[in-house]
Amino acid sequence: MSEIGKTWDARYGTSPEYYYGTEPNDFLRANFTAIPKGGRVLCLAEGEGRNAVYLARHGYSVTAIDGSRVGLDKLSRLAREFGVSVVTVHADLNEYAIAPGEWDGIVSIWAHLPPELRRRIHRESVAGLRPGGVFLLEAYRPKQLEYKTGGPPTADLMMTLESLCGELGGLEVKIAREIDRDVEEGKGHSGLSAVVQFLGVKSER
Repeated sequence: MSEIGKTWDARYGTSPEYYYGTEPNDFLRANFTAIPKGGRVLCLAEGEGRNAVYLARHGYSVTAIDGSRVGLDKLSRLAREFGVSVVTVHADLNEYAIAPGEWDGIVSIWAHLPPELRRRIHRESVAGLRPGGVFLLEAYRPKQLEYKTGGPPTADLMMTLESLCGELGGLEVKIAREIDRDVEEGKGHSGLSAVVQFLGVKSER
């Protein structure tokens, strides 16, 4: 197991409660219907599963990948509570390849990765979408270090709109913005936050 996986196992394992709560991310909740109805969705770095389970509850066929076995076990528990099924993949994104042309949606919520890995995952995400497929992302941007209300400890793990638009070239941009908003997600995220939001669609052509 990677050191990152061990770190998240420890964080998720400290309590039976959900570190980021059980409600979906606000940006996902507001925009998930852009993903083709009932389609196949891949959730990156999904952790304890609140977003994957929410999508499954709305009829999507969801696969969730994360490096924490503890997080994925809690995801499966949450899915059972709601009477839905989510496929879980226990893997480090360093060792996972997104298959081309497989997904109607790829969701990246707070999936903060080292820059080189992030660029590869974003490149593979664009290739991994089917025509008409949607890539949906919310992440912290470097200004978040001033707020200290959640997110990674260093700016290199965060994102900017400029970098994202470069890394996700090939998608038709529907939403692309940097905003400050209140994020209330369990005890992990709480308070005013500096975020970037992105939603792009792969051309049908």
